[in-house]
Formats: sequence, C-alpha cells, structure tokens
Amino acid sequence: MDATEISVHMIAEDILAKEFTRVVSHYYPRVGELLDGCYVKVITCFWGRPARRLQYIGIYCSNDTIFHVQAQKEILREVADNMGLVQVVCINAKRLLKDPMSKLKQSNPRLWLELQWVAT
Repeated sequence: MDATEISVHMIAEDILAKEFTRVVSHYYPRVGELLDGCYVKVITCFWGRPARRLQYIGIYCSNDTIFHVQAQKEILREVADNMGLVQVVCINAKRLLKDPMSKLKQSNPRLWLELQWVAT
C-alpha cells in the first residue's frame, strides 16, 4: 500500500466515524450527547488467513464518561453492525495517555492531541 492509498483509507475512516456519530445522535440523542465528549475513530485491522480486513469503532472516553458510554454499548453495537463494522470498543483516554509504554505521541501526534482534549 502506498502513501496515497493509506491517506484515502484514513479519509474514509474519518468519514465513517463521523457518520457513525451522526447516526447515533440522530436516532439516540442522549447517547449522541455522550459521544460529544469522546473521540470516535474507526480502527482497521487484518485478521486470519488469508488476512481479512475488519473495521471497528474505538470510542476514547474520559474517566467521567467511560462508564456511561459502556452502559450504552448495545445501542452502539447495533449501529456499528448496521454500518458493517464488527465491534465497538471503549478506551479510557487518560489511561492510554499515562501509559509509559505508549508510543502514541510519536506514532500518531494528532490522535495524541485529540486524546489530551478528551481526557481533561
């Protein structure tokens, strides 16, 4: 995969994440309000032999909102499933930022900055 293909996939992931958030907010306004304080990202991975491309939703939350978001996981999974995404994962942004083994700041500075905003 060359740089152009990678950037096209990243743009498609960003659009898909925004569409996921829009659909949740439209059909489940209270759950959508919870997502307003989170960073929603489509994560692509490859699994199996032959490698199969799988996409899932990662919701990066603050300490205050993660439990509320997890309580709505069935709704979030339903929307994700209807969009062809395989799963929804809630991630504590503050824990990720404080992890001494994390290379996030070097590997993805934009996401690192977004998570700074979410964690506070």
